[in-house]
Amino acid sequence: MDTAETIILFCFLLKGVCCRDFSVSLPEKIEALSGSCVIIKCRFEIKKEYDTDLTERATGVWFKDETQVNSVVFNSSTSSQNSVIRGNITGKIKDKDCTTVFYDLRSSHRGRYYFRIEGEHGLKQTFKQDSVSIHVIESPPKPRVQLYVAQDQEEVLEGSSVSLRCSAETLCSSPPATLTWSSTPRIPLSESSRLQELISDLNFTATHREHGVTFTCTITYQLQDKNKTAQDSITVHVQYSPKNTAVSVAPSSSVLEGSSVTLICSSDANPAVNYTWSRESEGQLEQLQTGDTLTFNRTDPTHRSWYHCTAQNQHGAQNSSVKLDIQYAPKISSSSSCNRTNVTVCFCEADGNPSPELEWHLSGRPVTNSSNTFISEERLSSTGLRSSITLHQSLTHTSTLQCVSNNTRGTARKLLQLPSSVERLNLFSVLIGVAVVTLVVVMLCAIIYTCVRLSTKLKAQNEAVDTYASLQLSAPASEYETLNIKRGHKHI
Repeated sequence: MDTAETIILFCFLLKGVCCRDFSVSLPEKIEALSGSCVIIKCRFEIKKEYDTDLTERATGVWFKDETQVNSVVFNSSTSSQNSVIRGNITGKIKDKDCTTVFYDLRSSHRGRYYFRIEGEHGLKQTFKQDSVSIHVIESPPKPRVQLYVAQDQEEVLEGSSVSLRCSAETLCSSPPATLTWSSTPRIPLSESSRLQELISDLNFTATHREHGVTFTCTITYQLQDKNKTAQDSITVHVQYSPKNTAVSVAPSSSVLEGSSVTLICSSDANPAVNYTWSRESEGQLEQLQTGDTLTFNRTDPTHRSWYHCTAQNQHGAQNSSVKLDIQYAPKISSSSSCNRTNVTVCFCEADGNPSPELEWHLSGRPVTNSSNTFISEERLSSTGLRSSITLHQSLTHTSTLQCVSNNTRGTARKLLQLPSSVERLNLFSVLIGVAVVTLVVVMLCAIIYTCVRLSTKLKAQNEAVDTYASLQLSAPASEYETLNIKRGHKHI
């Protein structure tokens, strides 16, 4: 019984005690669902001299809109089937309780109703001063859904206790109305709650899965011809730390060098998160930028790394990572070379992604391990490879050695200069040089020797001439000359 009805009943009883007179207590207005029933709470009072006329045989009569005989719609003394409105007085007339139930109301039953008491002898009284207005509605009134959280919280936080309360004013129906939650089974009315407000509570601990979920409470009246329902809904907003943080890459996390790539970070959180990007660089995290996307317009091998996205709001943070794989054709190191001791040893280093392969070509033909050739490989990194080849066979100055590296992105080649060819070329040049120098030296020596010999010979000849001249001047006349003189004298 609601507060208004209690006050009316109290005033009615107080009036009856102070001065007994004919009176009736009725609600001013009642709503009834079309096709269902209506309950009219009713109590009356009579003058004291008629108390003996109020017996078990007393009857109740209801008029509609007026109090004329032709306006009678229900009489408890006759069969309900013969009445304009099927009904039943559930209260005890002898106890002055005229509570009445009317069944299967239709829109034509809308109107104002008056009550009349008929007892034995002279007790016949129509209560014209008070009446009840019955309003027949086609749809039931909506229930009301309210959200309750902890007293010290203004918002629903993940992990907190939440209560959803659905309340509805119940109308008379058989079977009774039910309340149904969108996520719970139907809650039937208990016997004690049929004639009063119906309440259903839905209690749970809030998680991120309840965020944005709409809970609907439905009141259902099962009528003879069809069910009639009404609903009220509430959407729960739960605040929670980032969940399901993930990084996606467009077009792919594995891209060709020189192409564009975009990293996209997403997270489920309330309120919305702030995104921060970082990358691994030499064992350290290098901060890059903020925002949900990170774009490289032209990639190169230096972009190959692990990238981390941090999603954060005031309730917490969560990370997600992705490895950006930049693919490129092999590149052969300029340090690749050959050297020679007693054998020829060459090495070749290549870097590429996917990891490259290395092979050797000697004078245009692929070389494999054999008795004259030994090849070994060493993995330098996930993208780097080093191969060495040892050649025990004799090489000509026309022999060539080529290092070939390839992967799915391309091929690289490098021609290595063999030490044997270089040494032969250098020896030949040295021999020619030595021969030329020796020839020049011999020729110079011969010329110098010849010049010295000629000079010595000329000097000796000159000395001989000078000696002879000296002897002619200083020596005595020879015997021959003396004789010639003598003969001359004689001849004279």
